Amino acid sequence: MTSAAEAPHIPVLLDEVIAALDPQPGDVIVDATFGAGGYTRALLDRGATVHAFDRDPDATAQGRGWAEARTTPPRLVLHPRCFSEMVASLAEVGIAQVDSVAMDIGVSSMQLDQAERGFAFSADGPLDMRMSQAGESAADFLNTASDSQIADVLYEYGEERQSRRVARAIIAARPLTTTGELARVVRKALGYKPSDKKDPATRSFQAIRIHVNGELDELREGLSAAEQLLRSGGKLAVVSFHSLEDRIVKRFLRDASGRNSGSRHLPETDQQPAIFTQISKAIRPSEAEIARNPRARSSTLRHAVRSDTPARKVAA
Repeated sequence: MTSAAEAPHIPVLLDEVIAALDPQPGDVIVDATFGAGGYTRALLDRGATVHAFDRDPDATAQGRGWAEARTTPPRLVLHPRCFSEMVASLAEVGIAQVDSVAMDIGVSSMQLDQAERGFAFSADGPLDMRMSQAGESAADFLNTASDSQIADVLYEYGEERQSRRVARAIIAARPLTTTGELARVVRKALGYKPSDKKDPATRSFQAIRIHVNGELDELREGLSAAEQLLRSGGKLAVVSFHSLEDRIVKRFLRDASGRNSGSRHLPETDQQPAIFTQISKAIRPSEAEIARNPRARSSTLRHAVRSDTPARKVAA
């Protein structure tokens, strides 16, 4: 039996992801974002072997205690690396192709719930936000960047229309060391009222987290890696949590479908062989799931099936 500690968080759209991947006993599947292991647990329970990636050392550390990681050969292989590195990492263990890839993009519930990781402002903590727990932190960025650099990040990754006002307020309040300090600065700059439906600090926290972790570039590279790894007939399922992520996934699948990305009036000869087929429409959680887990509200699933068309060359 699986202990509760092995899967403390149920990932969003779990049933829909598993239905899309249709895992069979003996399948080799990549869980590109292991987190607390919810998708991996469901895949293992259906007889698959899972190669799970996570750059967060806390995630892979707890995964090493799972029984499937200690069998011979192991049915759970943990890769403490970014999922953009999955091609090279799997090559190191002799795997060139896989049956499915699951990707659950963004910050995990486990990270959000730990105030000391600095991802959320629901509880005060150090201004960190690093998924890998290494490199430049949110505090490092905010306390050294220019106001234009900060404003660009807030606008591009948080779609904050008053990004320059918020950036100037951050510069004036430096040094910032905690999530509570940052939230108060943003709220004051934007004229927040407790009666407002959404805390305006949410957009800034999202933007800074995406910048610190290079999340959108990681997503683009991860999708390309999945294209390289999936066998003909292999399945890809991607869950995203905001419009910036979903836009990247939608564009990737559109371009990989062979459909012309320009005008529908262009000649048919401009069509390319499809790399992915059976591309789903956007799938969103039911009201029942949202009631059980409010964090599911913004999630979107898109899935597709790999054709036998060779993968596109990766730019050097």
